[in-house]
Amino acid sequence: MQFDHLIRREFITLLGGAVATWPFAARGQQPAMPVVGFVNAGSSVASWSNAFRKGLNETGYVEGQNVAVEYHWLEGQFDRLPSLMADLVRRQVAVIATPLGNYASQAAKAATTTIPIVFGVGEDPVKLGLVASLARPGGNATGVNVLVNELLAKRLGLLHDLVPKAVRIAVLHNPANLPSAETALQDITEGARALGLQISILNASNSREVEAAFANLVRDRADALFVDADIFFTTQAAQIATLAAHYRIPAAYTNHAYAEVGGLMSYGPDYSETCRQVGIYTGQILKGGKPADMPVQQVTKIELVINQRLLATCARFSPVRRPFPRLIQRESRAYPSSIRKREIPRRGGHRVIPEKPLCGLPTGSQDLSVWIVLPRGDETQ
Repeated sequence: MQFDHLIRREFITLLGGAVATWPFAARGQQPAMPVVGFVNAGSSVASWSNAFRKGLNETGYVEGQNVAVEYHWLEGQFDRLPSLMADLVRRQVAVIATPLGNYASQAAKAATTTIPIVFGVGEDPVKLGLVASLARPGGNATGVNVLVNELLAKRLGLLHDLVPKAVRIAVLHNPANLPSAETALQDITEGARALGLQISILNASNSREVEAAFANLVRDRADALFVDADIFFTTQAAQIATLAAHYRIPAAYTNHAYAEVGGLMSYGPDYSETCRQVGIYTGQILKGGKPADMPVQQVTKIELVINQRLLATCARFSPVRRPFPRLIQRESRAYPSSIRKREIPRRGGHRVIPEKPLCGLPTGSQDLSVWIVLPRGDETQ
């Protein structure tokens, strides 16, 4: 009798323990959360990672809930890309996202032919060897072409219009960003030759070398500065724009991030929007989309930004009320569009005020957004 009671008590204990473990066993059988490897060769930019998350959210993915994102910011150390990509491939991440990076995208493509890649590149992705065609990529990669390199010569022309007396142009260039560096230099050289400008190359691959480059620029008495379309430079916008303002050197940049921190002029696409588009494509692939069948997107808006306050205080400029109507109208014809207003939040003590349309033109495939940047408190100018 006592023996039977002991057996029955042990059986109940064992049964209770088994029941208690059922939920944990069932939980362990759930599919693992997909991991996305986000790789950028520059420094961390919150607006870019936020825009990428926004794109994921638009497809139903929320970081930390149904997708994990590993952010890899390489601080300009391009030589780390091959080993990083090899590690991501070894761990079999679900998608490799390389927004705003030619070299990073090529490194990912060289590392795998099976893991999906979503890129954002400044050159023709066909020429870069990433896809077979824009309409039908045909492999494991697709993404966005931001046309940065195609706009280099035009941006140089805008700088010439901005500072017509400038002949000696210093070009801030990152030789570590291969192979984009070679292509960019060729385009800049050809554009300068067509405009009758003299260029000198200032190489820089880190913050210390950027400071040294400005010292050389002042010593060589350059009339203006042209900052190459390099992802590391863009993430160092505050340092570069501050140095240019300190030395009162007119400069042309690739992205409005420079103007927001005090840069004179920028001409190019919105990088945050590119990151959002990369996030959308990443989410679509996580849902089962095939990169081979997803057309490469191209930017549909080019932004011209002019910092009027810096223009007025720069000793070698003549202050103007409305910046360069002739220049803006010509650019509007180059990109048939209706110039749209756009509000940008205050950053670094600056408020961005969209410029009013100067001409009414039919809407085309690309929009040219034009606005001026004024320091806080000067909104009435």
